[in-house]
Amino acid sequence: MDPEIARLGKATRRSPLDLSTVRGDRICNFVSDDERVLYDVAVGGPVNDEADRPTSFERAGPRERVFFDPKTLRVGIVTCGGLCPGTNNVIRAAVMELFFHYHVRTVLGFRYGFAGLVPDSGYEPIELDPDRVDDIHHHGGSILGSSRGSQDVSAMVDTLERQDIGLLLVIGGDGTMHGAHAIYEEVTRRGRPISVVAVPKTIDNDVYLVEKTFGFETAFSIAIEAIRAAHVEAKGYPNGIGLVKLMGRNSGSITANAAVAEPDVNLVLIPEVPFVLEGEKGLAAWLADRLTRRHHAVIVVAEGAGQELIDDEGNERDASGNMRLLDVGVFLKHRLSQALDERGVVHSMKYIDPGYTIRSAPANPNDSIFASNLARHAVHAGMSGRTGLLVGLWHGEFTHIPLGAVLDRRKAVDPEGDLWLAVLESTGQPAQWA
Repeated sequence: MDPEIARLGKATRRSPLDLSTVRGDRICNFVSDDERVLYDVAVGGPVNDEADRPTSFERAGPRERVFFDPKTLRVGIVTCGGLCPGTNNVIRAAVMELFFHYHVRTVLGFRYGFAGLVPDSGYEPIELDPDRVDDIHHHGGSILGSSRGSQDVSAMVDTLERQDIGLLLVIGGDGTMHGAHAIYEEVTRRGRPISVVAVPKTIDNDVYLVEKTFGFETAFSIAIEAIRAAHVEAKGYPNGIGLVKLMGRNSGSITANAAVAEPDVNLVLIPEVPFVLEGEKGLAAWLADRLTRRHHAVIVVAEGAGQELIDDEGNERDASGNMRLLDVGVFLKHRLSQALDERGVVHSMKYIDPGYTIRSAPANPNDSIFASNLARHAVHAGMSGRTGLLVGLWHGEFTHIPLGAVLDRRKAVDPEGDLWLAVLESTGQPAQWA
């Protein structure tokens, strides 16, 4: 991994931000290019052998010198992928930072994801200003809309050139990071002075080298309400079972965090930890034993868990190229009920899927703060002439991460880590399934 960030050229203009370079004068400071955030803060962690020094990332923040002339700069913003709480907060904070602090006067919002950068789509960009974004943070979704799927990179860069965009802010998840990187590479190939800066957006919290993504905390906070409902339903009937399916294609982060936050959960199933249905130590036997002892159970499953157990008839892919997930919630509802019937265990199962309720919600206060901070740091990075990066959080500090470093790798719940240990200790479920 090369943590260094590309730049369009030397930043020679004094920043219009009224900040200081002196510590102790009670004025907020610019960030020096020498400030770094360690990749590993543990003693004995990995180091860069060539330089014989710890691997580190650039610290994000406003620079004393900027690359672009704010008076002539035109900025574009695009939101891609699935809906996520906090997207409007990012848009609003970026526009406010550009207008009121950098004095940029032209910000274009490209509609419906990368499709809005392709003329054939017919989606004209809209002008964003403080009045237009004033109250959008109160609402879920994205004022710009979204879409999935790749578009012709050359056509997208043609649009950026035609619109004279100097800074493109890209908001999205894993697939969007690939798209942003492709735009960055094409811009670089053409030798155009266009900065491409990404803000990672996914409620799954699975972006590599990023401690937390915006929308994640809101997601598992709302998921808790579904878990509470499942618990009430389970306790309300003899041998009641509340089964909740949460989002998490490749990562069980929402599911695991929600279960620890709401300890009424008795069983957590995530993609990182395989499970089996049959046998003396399988899931069906565990559930029958649980009902015999406690007469109710609450099960929370991530959408990507147990896919290998379901008959796959189509191998279909969505517009982003991801394999379409089969519904593990419906599968478990049917198979577990069948297994309990075969064992003569009378039961009542209630199935809850709050997925789209979670995705479409506005951000909670913590996510609102976090999303806004990410947006401001993305603006600072772009104004300084940095490009081909995403802004993330690492060890509590905002950082610059090269887009190329996060492609084709995802963060996952560590089956030997602290979070999963907390799940096991909270639920009392088996650590492994025979």
